[in-house]
Amino acid sequence: MPHTPEPDEDDLDWIAPTQPVFHVEQALLGALLLEPHRLSEVSGIAAGSFSTATHAALFAAISTLPPPDPAEHVKNTKWLDQVLAMSRQQAHGLTPSYLHTLVQVCPWPRHARAYARMVEAEAARRRLQTAAERLIQTVDDASHPHPVEKVLAEADAITAVVDDIASRFPPRTGVLPRTAAPPPAITTDRTEAVEEEQLLLATATAHPADIESVRWLLPDDLTRPLHVGLWQCLTALARRREPVDPVTVLWEAQQRGLLDHASEPGEVLRLLAEPAGSVEHWGERALQRSLLATADHAGRRISAYAGDPANTPFQLVVGARRALADVSAVRTRWQHATGTVPPPRPRPAPATRAGPPTTTAAHAARAARATR
Repeated sequence: MPHTPEPDEDDLDWIAPTQPVFHVEQALLGALLLEPHRLSEVSGIAAGSFSTATHAALFAAISTLPPPDPAEHVKNTKWLDQVLAMSRQQAHGLTPSYLHTLVQVCPWPRHARAYARMVEAEAARRRLQTAAERLIQTVDDASHPHPVEKVLAEADAITAVVDDIASRFPPRTGVLPRTAAPPPAITTDRTEAVEEEQLLLATATAHPADIESVRWLLPDDLTRPLHVGLWQCLTALARRREPVDPVTVLWEAQQRGLLDHASEPGEVLRLLAEPAGSVEHWGERALQRSLLATADHAGRRISAYAGDPANTPFQLVVGARRALADVSAVRTRWQHATGTVPPPRPRPAPATRAGPPTTTAAHAARAARATR
């Protein structure tokens, strides 16, 4: 039976023993307690790979203490007593009975390597979920003076975690995550976004020549369907080099079926008649919001994938990389908008093959062959 913590064990970081990983960790620790030499077969994990502080402390002690002589180990509990004493420095409520429980629940000590691989996979899933939650929290933190830089740094941190998982677990069939991706989060307060997008549209209508300078801005970067459609109207008129003013934009909107009961012509004309600032400024503001929203959605997708224990490590890699690709796409446009495009990495010079001999004798030999 799994160990049930006693009232004096409140300082232990126990988790409900209903998750398979809890039993896997017990089996691995039991194998190492029964046959300490199995530690040489275990790789890819450390104390931090375990889901409870108690299991982590036990593994740290087993990994630190010199292994006992196998013949002596079956005769006495000296080494087990040392493991218990060292583990209690971190897990004060650990009892000898729990070590006995670990030994009892281990099916086969010779399967220690397989158990360790399972622990490694679960630890990878937790690492990815933690990184995704950190990205979501960073997007939600409105107090940071440079939100884009901070969010992109967290996206890079997730990428590093994903790359590490990919290096540990080779590709397998059925790589797509089975978990449904959550819908994008809907921001309750969008007043600022709506006002700034209206200024963007009005300013672009007043200065259509500046539309070309914000080619990095896409219609889907805007938050309201009407604004998306009006930006498409503006860019289409500018591309066709047709006259641009509130009336021509209104007519283009009608041709595209954008006007409905929620978008009266008079309202659209008023919206487009109040320019302020520059197209570049308002476009950059819209792109920043789009980048943060994309990063937030990517974080939620990755968190959902990592929160589903049915996904294999490589499925997590594929799902996370697809989500991060969306962030990278907006990031590239942001770098072009702000002039922060990193310099290209230098490529190694291509290897050159050795050419034919160029000596006089070689030329003479080739000429002689040609006249044969």
